[in-house]
Amino acid sequence: MGGAAHLVQIWRHPIKSHGREALQKVTLSAGQTMPWDRRWAIAHEMSQADDTAWARCANFSIGAKVPGLLAIDATLDETTGTVTLTHPDRPDFTFDPDGDATAFLDWVCPLMPQNRAASARVVRVPGRGMADSSFPSVSIMNMASHRAVEQKLARPLDIRRWRGNLWLDGLGPWEEHDWLDKDIRIGEVTLRPVERIERCMSPTANPETGLRDTDILGTLETWGHRDFGLRAEVITGGTLHLNDKARLI
Repeated sequence: MGGAAHLVQIWRHPIKSHGREALQKVTLSAGQTMPWDRRWAIAHEMSQADDTAWARCANFSIGAKVPGLLAIDATLDETTGTVTLTHPDRPDFTFDPDGDATAFLDWVCPLMPQNRAASARVVRVPGRGMADSSFPSVSIMNMASHRAVEQKLARPLDIRRWRGNLWLDGLGPWEEHDWLDKDIRIGEVTLRPVERIERCMSPTANPETGLRDTDILGTLETWGHRDFGLRAEVITGGTLHLNDKARLI
């Protein structure tokens, strides 16, 4: 990793697969997910998930199965704990996910395909974001790898498709694949990449429309894998700011 690598974007997703928002800074804690990231998840009517433990993504309404969800943007009010959701085909909607979810379930229902289990309830595990990994993780993405995918597709691609947390620039394409089990310092935070993220159907949907329009998986397979980004553990906590320098240590 060269000296020019730096943090260019920070994203969180308050409700798993139901919106995203960009941040200017974030404070991470050792051994935890990003604060408020995937704090809530939406269990479908066939789900076995509850509020006691992490559960696999198959228990939830997610973008891989319901592409229309991927056009949702979210704004979290940390003071009140309320989330405002926007979608091109739905009215703006503000609610407290820890309160009565009935109105939310009514709001999201038109986005659900008829052949999918309906969203049934909001799940939150105290102290644990519902990331896709069984361990508390923060995802790291490489802008150069994103540009390599764009070049292969011969058109621009919205980075919101990848639903990542931390975006780094100033690297080589796919350089991140060499970082597993190595420590990375971004600003005052140390992270340890644990695994590559094998992609599902989620990034094939356009975040502006919620419609599948790009063969992301087939494009990734031209490199011999379906991976994009890394899941990492936070080793040393601290506050991250945009433009913080990044380096292997």
